Amino acid sequence: MARLTDKQVENRNFLSSLKFKFIVNRAPKTAFFSNKANIPDITLGVAEHSQYLTNPIPVPGDTMTFGDFDLEFIVDEDLSNYMEIQNWMRGLGFPESLQQIYDIQNDPNSYQVNEGSDMDLYSDGTLFILNSNDVTNFQVSFRRMFPYRLSTLEFDATNTDEEYFKAIVSFKYMMYNITDTHGRHLPKRYS
Repeated sequence: MARLTDKQVENRNFLSSLKFKFIVNRAPKTAFFSNKANIPDITLGVAEHSQYLTNPIPVPGDTMTFGDFDLEFIVDEDLSNYMEIQNWMRGLGFPESLQQIYDIQNDPNSYQVNEGSDMDLYSDGTLFILNSNDVTNFQVSFRRMFPYRLSTLEFDATNTDEEYFKAIVSFKYMMYNITDTHGRHLPKRYS
């Protein structure tokens, strides 16, 4: 039987939306200038169990869908971080020549899917969530990420204030896991 003291709140600090950092192996400049990130949503599929003379009863399904990981970053004036992502995407889609996909596979920051594999298109990434003392509290590790959408940069000479460009890149990935700083899954806390 659980005691009342077992159910007391241990940490009364709130999670801050300001305290994070992101690292992606293939695009370090983009990660350095990041200013918004998200822990993607997950959706569990639902099956319906048919009943005679009643509405179907929903039951948990057996597939999960992971939402996109979106990262907003401030674009540097040389476009180096923007081009990291754009060149990665061009390498994946090779719109001009097959050489573009070969160039992206030779990137030293890429993620090796299988040793000896000739397809090297992905990168791992980690979103570090900091606590109220700016120390990593937990991390969200993404495996086999690749960008599939990069926002536009829109110039506007009618702006009266100088604004710095921000771009958004959306990533697909194989899986993400939320772990502590040692890579262990966070403890389950059931009531």
